[in-house]
Amino acid sequence: MSTGMIIVLIVIVAAAAVGAVALTLRSRGGLGGRDLKRRFGPEYDRVLSRHDGDTKAAEQELAGRVERHGALRARELDPQRREELTARWTAVQEHFVDAPQEAVAEADRLLAEVAAEVGFPEAGQGDEQFDALSVHHPGHLDGYRQVRRAAGGERSENGTEDLREALVEARSLFEELVGAQAGPRRRPHLNRQNVNRTTVKGG
Repeated sequence: MSTGMIIVLIVIVAAAAVGAVALTLRSRGGLGGRDLKRRFGPEYDRVLSRHDGDTKAAEQELAGRVERHGALRARELDPQRREELTARWTAVQEHFVDAPQEAVAEADRLLAEVAAEVGFPEAGQGDEQFDALSVHHPGHLDGYRQVRRAAGGERSENGTEDLREALVEARSLFEELVGAQAGPRRRPHLNRQNVNRTTVKGG
C-alpha cells in the first residue's frame, strides 16, 4: 500500500471518528459539560460529588436524564384543583407548628402526588421522579430531597430547624409544580406567615 493511500485512510478514519462524536452529542441534545452545568446548576455538583469527582460519569448520567425526560411537558392544573392543592399545602404548614415530623411526611406525600399529577413519573418508580424533576426544576429539588429524607426518619443535627428549612425550600418546588405550567406564570397565594422564621417553629 502506498504512502498516499495510507494517508487517505488515516484521514477517512479520523473524519469518521469526529462524525461519531458529533452524532453522539447531537443525540444528547448537544449538551456538553458547560451546558449541563448551566442547565442543572447545584444538581450538577451533587451528581459530580456522588461520582467522586468523575466528570465523565456525572455528565453521562445527567445527559441520560435529559434524553429520557427532556421532552416532558407538564400538564396544566385547572384553577379549582390548584386551589385544592394549595389549601392542602397551607394545612401542612399550619400542622408543622404542632407536629413537625408529621407535617414534613405530609409534604413529601403531597409533592409526590402533585408531581405525578402534572405529568412526572410516579414516586414509586425508583429515582425516576427525582431525575425528571431535576431536568425541569433543578433549582428547587434539594428541598424535596430533604423532605423525603426527613419523612423517611432520617435525623439531622439541628432537629426541627432543619425540618423547617426543608419545608420552606420544598414549598418553592410545590409552587412551581402547581402554578408554573403552560400559560401565564402565576404563583398561588400561600399564607407565608406559617413558614417564616417567626411562626414556623417547633420543639
